[in-house]
Amino acid sequence: MTYAIIETGGKQLRVEPGRFYDVERLAAEPDAKVNIDKVLFVESDGEIQVGQPLVEGAIVEATVMRHLRGRKVIVYKMRPKKKTRKKQGHRQELTRLMIDSISLGGNSGANSKAAAATSDAAETEE
Repeated sequence: MTYAIIETGGKQLRVEPGRFYDVERLAAEPDAKVNIDKVLFVESDGEIQVGQPLVEGAIVEATVMRHLRGRKVIVYKMRPKKKTRKKQGHRQELTRLMIDSISLGGNSGANSKAAAATSDAAETEE
């Protein structure tokens, strides 16, 4: 199983290929491809790469599925004995990303098994 820890929107997130995640709003249109290069950690078939602070050459490729808004959060402020009450709501702007692949120096983590099988087949033919 391949996974990575990325940083986007000031938050760190553990991502895996084939899953979708909601992150802070990105300036990209729906169905657009996005490359995230702030990769802090990559684990691929037991092989671990830890960045200091970032992993060199690691890229997470994602597709923007849609833009949405998060759940409403109620902010209620009250000062006791002063008859002061303030109620305010907030909905965070989000972007839903589908993670396509995790690449480490040109080697795609999602397609690494297929690439390994192809290279093994080529070696046996020689």
